[in-house]
This record gives sequence, C-alpha cells and structure tokens, in this order.
Amino acid sequence: MTPPRQAGRKSTTREPIIQEPEQFEPEATRRAAGVTESSRANRGWWDRNADEYQIEHGTFLGDDRFVWGPEGLDEVEAELLGPPEDLKGKDVLEIGAGAAQCSRWLAGHGARPVALDLSHRQLQHALRIGAGFPLVQADACVLPFRDASFDLACSAYGALPFVADPRLVLREVHRVLRPGGRFVFSVTHPIRWAFPDEPGPEGLAVSASYFDRTPYVEQDDEGRAVYVEHHRTLGDRVRDVVTSGFRLVDLVEPEWPAWNTSEWGGWSPLRGGLIPGTAIFVCERD
Repeated sequence: MTPPRQAGRKSTTREPIIQEPEQFEPEATRRAAGVTESSRANRGWWDRNADEYQIEHGTFLGDDRFVWGPEGLDEVEAELLGPPEDLKGKDVLEIGAGAAQCSRWLAGHGARPVALDLSHRQLQHALRIGAGFPLVQADACVLPFRDASFDLACSAYGALPFVADPRLVLREVHRVLRPGGRFVFSVTHPIRWAFPDEPGPEGLAVSASYFDRTPYVEQDDEGRAVYVEHHRTLGDRVRDVVTSGFRLVDLVEPEWPAWNTSEWGGWSPLRGGLIPGTAIFVCERD
C-alpha cells in the first residue's frame, strides 16, 4: 500500500536504511501534467522516499497485513476480494505494491500473488522483508502480462492516484483479468481535494473547488515535476470504471474506527469522524 504522501505489527526484519534526503525544497503548485511526466516524476519520488515511507508507516502496515487505507480497514474483516478461504490457488495481481505487505497476506492464505510497483526501491523493501512470490517493476499503464492471466487484482492506494489517465490502468487490468475476475482498488476520497491536506481543524474548511481537476504538482527549480497526484471526482471514477469494461459492484467509504488514534498525513481521527478519507471501488469483469 502506497498512499499519497500525505495499527499493525512492526517489522522484525528491518535492516539499517540509508536515506537519500531531497537536495532541494520542491515548489507545490497546480498545473497540467501528462502521462509521461507523471510516471517519470512519481517513479523518482518513490525511489527517493521509499526508505522514509517504510520507516514512518511500516508499523501500521505490518509485514503481512492487507490494509485498504489509513482508516485501518483490514481485508480480514472487509472480504472485498471474497472470503479468505476462497483465495487459495487464485492468481492475484497487486498493483502499486510498495513493500508487498498485501501480497504477503494473500500468499499466507494460499493465493499466488504477483506484486508490481513502479519503484525499484519499494520492491527492494519487499525483498528485505521477504517475498516468496514474483516482484515486478513496471508501469501500471502498460502491464507486462498476457491477457487473462489473473483471477483477481487489487491496489491499495497504488497507481490510480498518480496516473494522468486512470483509464489506461483500468483497461490494462481488465485485459489481464479472466472473465468474472474482480478488481478492488482504494484511493483518496475525491471530496478531500476540496479541503486542505491538514489533520487538524484547519483541514475542515473547504478551500478549493471539488470540480477543479488540475493536478497537484511538486516541481524543482527548473519547473520539472518531481511528484504528481491527479484528482478525479466521484463521478469521474465511476465513469472510468464503467467505460473500461467493468461492472461496479460496490463503493466502500470506510468510517474512522475508535481504536485508530494515529495520524497519517492529512488523515486523522478528527477529520475521519466527519468526512470520508478513502474510497474503495469493487469492480468485476463480466
């Protein structure tokens, strides 16, 4: 799971990590950013920041939990991919796998996962923790698999928030799924784009138009993007799913549970109790 930069078991296999600090302070702006620029920027960002991400969030994610978002909704309880006992023998593709915590959970239930991520450094963390399944570095817009290769696909905050055209990813997932296959993905809830990305009271007042789809871009001194996130309204997401050949089975908006007292970027108990932070789309390929 790789949520935008913005309670599980702590890794016991963590080795000393040498972080590569940013050499500059990026400028945050809203401007156009295409498919190629977004992919290049985000590959570099996750390679540079994977170490810090795993240190900061590794405890919450655990080594082999399947968590759908900062609220802590666990697949053990949600069963959005189906009952755990039905996962045995299933070929499952995880997109935007990060350190492959979700794939590790799937493997523990007898599935045959493949963990894919754009970032080489994130996949190095998957190797560090341990992976008895394939790890693939690739762009989710161009999946390196044959048609009808998988029974299920999943993505917990992976790829979809970071690509300029999410339909490219959805169509690729549709292609590699077998008929009747299910794709479940979580993203930042679109309503959050109307609010400041702050966990406290300052994050509760609308500050921007929900309908402004201009990407959020961090860029260097020469104007080159080093990080990009793309906004789609809830309606956009639904249309993207349907026009890519999927049937939308469910849309889950996890409520913030009382046990979760942690903050994760702009996610917090305060905001989570008032407005949704995550949207999970459950889709099936007919």
